[in-house]
Amino acid sequence: MSATPTAEKTPDSAHGNAPQSTHSDPQRPGAWNALGHALADIKLAHSVFALPFAILAAVAARPVDGAWSRFAGQLVVVVVCMVLARTWAMMINRLVDRAFDARNARTARRALAAGRISPSQGWAIALVCAAMFVGAAAMFWVFFDNRWPVMLSAPVLAWIAFYSFTKRFTWLCHVFLGGALAASPLAAAIAVDPSSLSRLPVLWYLAGMVVLWVAGFDVIYAIQDLEFDQREGLSSIPARLGLRGAMWTSRVLHSGAFAMLLQAWRAEPRFGPIFGAAVGLVAALLVMEHVVLARRGNAGLDMAFFTLNGIVSCALGAAGCVDLLV
Repeated sequence: MSATPTAEKTPDSAHGNAPQSTHSDPQRPGAWNALGHALADIKLAHSVFALPFAILAAVAARPVDGAWSRFAGQLVVVVVCMVLARTWAMMINRLVDRAFDARNARTARRALAAGRISPSQGWAIALVCAAMFVGAAAMFWVFFDNRWPVMLSAPVLAWIAFYSFTKRFTWLCHVFLGGALAASPLAAAIAVDPSSLSRLPVLWYLAGMVVLWVAGFDVIYAIQDLEFDQREGLSSIPARLGLRGAMWTSRVLHSGAFAMLLQAWRAEPRFGPIFGAAVGLVAALLVMEHVVLARRGNAGLDMAFFTLNGIVSCALGAAGCVDLLV
């Protein structure tokens, strides 16, 4: 099972970061306080970018004749895995990026960069989450006779953590972030029914949509670190192509995401007018996102990045589940 490092860049998940020493703090917080600082820093609420797609994929993968009690248990474990995997990925991001974070005025107040959490405490939190994730994935084998989630748990953890290193060597780091989030619907489907990936093309279209959608808004988010990335030698589309090039790249990526979404709607016979209305809403929201950014620049970032994209994921997830279940 998987959750994304979202995106998910969060308001504090800057594009450009890298490892180095953090500010020292003579009085490190205790374990619970360190955990509190970490959770506040990575903002669990921003799981909204990936969680609706995981739930939608799980509902789509549910066998028609499957017992509801069994599916309810599977869905609970899916959500637990999502939260644990995302926490792991975000902690890895903060750990390996803490030096660049400390030098970037926008990210200097992050817990690890500012020294409110020590690297050893950060690693402890990350590794505990990873171990709990593997344990939760094993529950699918114990209770649902499905060994695939625990067998794939280590590769999934490696994949979603890999994004944090990509900005050091490729300007396609945004696509890697999209791929990390796109693991969520595929992993959720495997957890519910491993055969679903071969019998339901819609799952692959949804994953493709997530890759392009996330990459598109991550390019936008990285614009605010354009000068920092160039100065530090970090890779990003804004640093490579400039502001104008980044904006057009984001538009192309979002156009591709919408095309994937249309294919998902066509590929799943159970998707009806409710999901179709959500597809139309997504088109309007993506256009609005780029209009806001074109008119307001960085001042419109919170609305474009968090509000509108949060609505996109929730609307698609809710509408798809309604069509599949009603």
